[in-house]
Amino acid sequence: MSDEIKDLKKKLLSSRKNGYDRLSQEQLEAMETYCASYKTFLDASKTERLCAAETVRLAEAAGYRPYVWGEQLKSGDKVYVCNRGKAVMLAHIGRETLDHGAQITAAHIDAPRLDLKPNPLYEDSELALLKTHYYGGIRKYHWVTIPLELRGVVALKSGEQVAVNLGADPGDPLLVITDLLPHLGMEQSKKPLGEAVSGETLNLLIGSRPIGDEEDSGRVKLAVMQLLHDKYGITEDDFTSAELEAVPAVKSCDIGLDRSMIGAYGHDDRVCAYAALKALLDLSETPAKTAVCVLADKEEIGSDGVTGMQSAAFDTFMEDLCESQGVAVRVCFANSFCLSADVTAAYDPDYAEVYEKRNAAYLNYGVGLCKYTGARGKSGASDADAETVAYVRRIFDEAGVVWQIAELGRVDAGGGGTVAAYMANRNITTLDAGVPVLSMHAPFETVAKLDCYETYRGMKAVYQGRDNRIKKERLFWRSIFASSEQMESGQKLPIRTCWTDVHNDFPVFLPKNFFPDF
Repeated sequence: MSDEIKDLKKKLLSSRKNGYDRLSQEQLEAMETYCASYKTFLDASKTERLCAAETVRLAEAAGYRPYVWGEQLKSGDKVYVCNRGKAVMLAHIGRETLDHGAQITAAHIDAPRLDLKPNPLYEDSELALLKTHYYGGIRKYHWVTIPLELRGVVALKSGEQVAVNLGADPGDPLLVITDLLPHLGMEQSKKPLGEAVSGETLNLLIGSRPIGDEEDSGRVKLAVMQLLHDKYGITEDDFTSAELEAVPAVKSCDIGLDRSMIGAYGHDDRVCAYAALKALLDLSETPAKTAVCVLADKEEIGSDGVTGMQSAAFDTFMEDLCESQGVAVRVCFANSFCLSADVTAAYDPDYAEVYEKRNAAYLNYGVGLCKYTGARGKSGASDADAETVAYVRRIFDEAGVVWQIAELGRVDAGGGGTVAAYMANRNITTLDAGVPVLSMHAPFETVAKLDCYETYRGMKAVYQGRDNRIKKERLFWRSIFASSEQMESGQKLPIRTCWTDVHNDFPVFLPKNFFPDF
């Protein structure tokens, strides 16, 4: 191959590189430090409530304070709002006022799990069990025969809140869901994978030792309830007003002989949540635009509810920030940018048939940029425009962030959504991005350390960036319309006089003073 052709290929063709071929030794050491702190965060954040509490703890240690409604905010202020203990919104007020918009990252902190039903405790065949209702998109067969913890809160009628922690402390007993032995499982094995384990058989085994006299009924259930009352002061009726979650009893750990990966429960989406949070807390200077981090709840079940991304909580938070500066929130939203940070599917060679290799995300190739998510014909996607993708490419490349393009899988194979659509619905320019994950939604997921670190670096670049897209677009349109006299008149102009004949005579109305002075 001639040197000319080599130069031409280098100039014109895409060249993907493994992140380990791009990072310096200093960056690799920083990666290990970052990932160690991430594992600590993850182990403290088994539920969305615990994750929110850990977020608040870290934020306050970094100088953030609870926002007080009506207070006047100035450049450099650091405030947060914790929404019902299950979602958190933070802001570092920038040097520019909010009419210039904000640089936003949004992630979610809920994860697939098993919730206890409102009336969960029962006894059958002298075994005490707890009924569960799975939360989010799980593969039910994953959850049998693995050790589980029980975490959450019980709200008493008195108003007192009791924290439940069964299985997390050293020496604690663990819980389990049983499965059928293979010797008797011939009929079960004939069922489709999604039907082999039913939702109603996902029952937690919680006890087998009876109390009382032999002729008494419900002795095992009573014994379990006595233990719970002794430890937490609760009765069976208190389950009605409880939020108790069965989560894998496993700590995050390094994966691989080279320790290049992290295995844990809840990477989806706490890996992106931590990156967004840590990047915000690590800002050494006040950013030009206000930096906002949104850690939402309920994404795995559609982002509904008062703590989900579709609730008015985020709008209220931003309205409060804007009102403190005399800015209309709609103006702020129109000039804002959001990186919607949720995990994407990492290419798995064992299941190559569901991936499209040219557009799949790979471990160690950095944060994945997803122009769209959704299912099949982009259903449920925000589908970012070309200008938005170009903007993120630019700020990532300028910051030296390792990134890749990503799609969830083959077009007809399925799909999924993120909070991006709900940000975009607010007229906020939005792009999806996230860490590639193996075994997504399983009780034990795997990510690459390099991708975790590069996502953090990408978040930091977003906070430090300035989105000049809108200004440039307005200047462009100003340059192509016919004359200042025509613009001032507010007359209707055929688009062909200012664009091309391709679009025919579709009328464009230009209001007086449409274009501001810059």
